[in-house]
Amino acid sequence: MSNVTPAAGSGARERGPLVEMLAIAAPVVVTMTSYTVMGFIDGLMASRIGPEPVYVAAQGNGGLAIWVVMAACFGVLTIVNTFVSQNLGAGRPERGSAYAWNGLWLALAAAVLMLPYLLVLPTIFREMGHSGDLLRMELEYARVLGAGAWFTLAARTLGHYFYGIHKPVVPMIAALVANVVNVVANAVLIFGESGPPEGTPLAGVFRGIAAAFDVPALGVRGAAIGTVFASLIEAAIPMAVFLSRRMHARYATRSAWRPSRTHVKDILRVGWPGGLMMGNEVVCWGLLMAFLLSAGGRAAARAAGLDDAAIEAEGVLQNNVGWIGLRYMHTSFMPAVGISIAVTAMVGKCIGMGRPDLAARRAWVGLGVTMAYMGACALAFALFGPWLVDQFISGETPPEVRERMIEVGAAVMIAAAVFQVFDAFGVVLSGALRGAGDTVWPGVVTFVLSWSIIVGMGYAMIELAPTLGSIGPWIAATVYIIALGLAMLARFFGGKWRSMSLVREEPLADGLDDPRTGPVREGQEVAAGLQASAGGTPGGA
Repeated sequence: MSNVTPAAGSGARERGPLVEMLAIAAPVVVTMTSYTVMGFIDGLMASRIGPEPVYVAAQGNGGLAIWVVMAACFGVLTIVNTFVSQNLGAGRPERGSAYAWNGLWLALAAAVLMLPYLLVLPTIFREMGHSGDLLRMELEYARVLGAGAWFTLAARTLGHYFYGIHKPVVPMIAALVANVVNVVANAVLIFGESGPPEGTPLAGVFRGIAAAFDVPALGVRGAAIGTVFASLIEAAIPMAVFLSRRMHARYATRSAWRPSRTHVKDILRVGWPGGLMMGNEVVCWGLLMAFLLSAGGRAAARAAGLDDAAIEAEGVLQNNVGWIGLRYMHTSFMPAVGISIAVTAMVGKCIGMGRPDLAARRAWVGLGVTMAYMGACALAFALFGPWLVDQFISGETPPEVRERMIEVGAAVMIAAAVFQVFDAFGVVLSGALRGAGDTVWPGVVTFVLSWSIIVGMGYAMIELAPTLGSIGPWIAATVYIIALGLAMLARFFGGKWRSMSLVREEPLADGLDDPRTGPVREGQEVAAGLQASAGGTPGGA
């Protein structure tokens, strides 16, 4: 029996690829950009705690230590989008609810398993050469984020469910509200009753809130608490919509809450390469940011004949500048990730319909838009790099330190400008391949390239060209992104993904099947809602 339903097919023909992509991608891009804004504001507020170039690095290192673990979970859970969107295209959108629930159960298990990891973080950071205030603050930040990991994992899992049914506005609203909560919480918790520096918008309001609740200045730890609270809000909003009467009537969202071995196996079977890809890539980037950059800075200072104190200070400085540069790279990368998620949903729907030709068109449209945006970012990085870096340097920083930070930061921004367009290839086309269910090849290739180039070549640059400092590892990172982008382009051109599908033809063993063909839904309301939805485009896309 064909998977293509008249409703699915007609729905796909009503809008052109660009219009459909923009309708889905625009809210997703806003969501991804909001995450960038959240991290950007966190870093900017942390940089205002004091003149020492350590606060941004502490926050970045601590956050990355948690992100390394969560990224692997995210990589697995993003496949929820693929299962949901392919079933949407096949005219069985109600099957996606079970994948959302089982994604949430997997997220809970991952959050619990993360707790022992927090106990070994001090050893990990010390092995990287971190000590003193940097070690203390990055541990504070990481432990708070780790304790609240489930809220973030749940929010992203539900987000991928809504992307899969082509309703991206729900996670967008949740992310925007979470951003507002994050800003207020950070301003209050980081600075306490003294409030943020003069000139900060609404500084008096934040001081008043802190005074009213007797909130002390918590510094970097306060930024972590604010982020966790914002993540709780971000998870609660889509969960409320997911469990609403209207969603249950149309997608049976309340019926599939029990853990299902079938769905868990599906998610892990197809999603593990994504977990390998994302988790491993973040590990390698984590080594770059938390170890190679500071090691490069120390190597350059050592080559210049500086004393031990100056060598250590240069390592911290170049690590800090690297995090400043990465904040700006996120302004190009995260919107690209948003388009990639939209492409995953569109490709998945088209594959579920049995139309790989439509899937290819949508992938190329998404790539074209992303290349244009990231090309513009590259131009901005190249032209305004020194000024952009200077925005993250405290006004109390000594002039000679400021000058050195801008000098290093300008070179970092040039490296970022070089790889932007190639990054578009890797980000968007890996999303297109994921939408079709092609996850193993991209995961293995990413593993090989990241370790051999980011880590291997990055370390070699420090040993062979120490005078380059942290720029040596950044050159390696640039080579990696170019190589990965070209690899994903070649894989997509190869076309093996066109014959893939994750839609089950047979009834599911656990009974969580389409209520129109199997025995699982309760209540006339659910049946009526599903019958009504069958008359139009699946999912109301």
